Amino acid sequence: MLGLYVHIPYCRVKCYYCDFAAFSGQKRTAGRYLRALEREARFWEGDAPETLYIGGGTPSELDREQVTELFGLIRRGFPAACFKEISFEANPESLDLDKIALLKELGVSRLSLGLQTPDDALLKSIGRMHTAADFHKAFREARAAGMSVSVDLMCGLPGQTAAGFRSGLREILDLEPEHLSLYGLQVEDRTLFARRGVEPDEDLCRAMHEGAIEALHVEGYEHYEISNFARPGYQSIHNQIYWRNGEYIGLGCGAASCRDGRRSTNDDRLIPYIEAAEAGSRPVSSIEELRGKDKLGETAMLGLRLVSEGVSIAGEMGEAFRLSWRHLEEQGLVRIAAGRARLTREGVFLANRAFSEFVPPYREVPVAA
Repeated sequence: MLGLYVHIPYCRVKCYYCDFAAFSGQKRTAGRYLRALEREARFWEGDAPETLYIGGGTPSELDREQVTELFGLIRRGFPAACFKEISFEANPESLDLDKIALLKELGVSRLSLGLQTPDDALLKSIGRMHTAADFHKAFREARAAGMSVSVDLMCGLPGQTAAGFRSGLREILDLEPEHLSLYGLQVEDRTLFARRGVEPDEDLCRAMHEGAIEALHVEGYEHYEISNFARPGYQSIHNQIYWRNGEYIGLGCGAASCRDGRRSTNDDRLIPYIEAAEAGSRPVSSIEELRGKDKLGETAMLGLRLVSEGVSIAGEMGEAFRLSWRHLEEQGLVRIAAGRARLTREGVFLANRAFSEFVPPYREVPVAA
C-alpha cells in the first residue's frame, strides 16, 4: 500500500513544545505554497496512493477556499488515487460547522483533533489557542458529520499533576473517541520550552502513561502502537504504512518520502521550499538509501513500535540480530513467541534503549549488502 502525506505548515501560534516544520504569521504565503505543492506532485506522476494524511502545522488554518484548492490539486496530481482513508489534522479554534461539512464533502473520513489537555490553564501555558469548550464543540460537530475522531493528548506537561491528568483522560474517554494518541512531553532543542530550560519529570510522565494504558484497556481500546490506541477497526491505516516500513510520498515543507528503497526529505524552510518548487526542482534536502543490515534494523525498530503485532524475526531478521534479540529478551524489554518479537510493558517505556540495538555499531558482523 502506498501512502500520501501532505504537510501544511501554518499555525496561528507555534506551540511551546513543537519542533515540526510549522510557522506562525506566514499565512500570506499560502497561495504560493499550495501552487508549490501542485508543482511538487508532478514529480510523482502516475503513482496511485491509497491513503491520504493531511498534517502540519495546522491544516485547519486554511480557509474554505484554500481547503477546496488543496483537495483539487491532490486530485489533479494523483488522478488514479483511490483513497481508503483520508485523515485531516485540525485544531479546535480553526474549525467551524461549515468547514467540517466541507471536509466531509471532500471525502475526509478521519479527523485528528489536537487537544493535548482539557485543562484551560495548561492549554494557555503550552501556547495553545483554544479552550476545552472549543474542543468539545468541534468534537460534537465532527461526530454529527459522521467522521471518526482521533484525539491527541499529552502527559508530563509543566504543572500537570497525576490527578489532573487522570481527570482529563476520563473527560475524553466519556466522549468515546474512536482513536486516541498519547504523547509524553519531550523538550526538543528548537523549541520555546528548550529556551526556557523546561525539564520533563520522566517518572511522573511514566506514571501518567502507565495509568492511561490501564484505563484505555478497560475501555476497550487496543494499544496497537507505542503512542496510539484505537477501538477495533479504527487503527490509522496511513500511519501503519510507516510502521511496517512501507512506501509513501510526502509533499510539502519538511515532508519525507520513501520509494524503491530510497528515502528523501524536503527542505524544512518555508520560502526555500516554495522557491525550489517554483523553479521546477524537487525541493529535497537529503536522500539516503538503506541496504543490508541497516535496512533490516530500520524494519525492526519500526515494527517493534507496533506493540500488539510486533515484528517477524523469521529468516534473515532473526539471524542478522540474533545476539540483539537474545539480549533484549534477557533484559525484559522484548518477548519472543511464535516467531515474532514484541515490546514488553517495560520495553514500551524504554523503547529507545531497545531500538539502539538496531543502529550501528551492531553486536554482530553486518549482513552483506
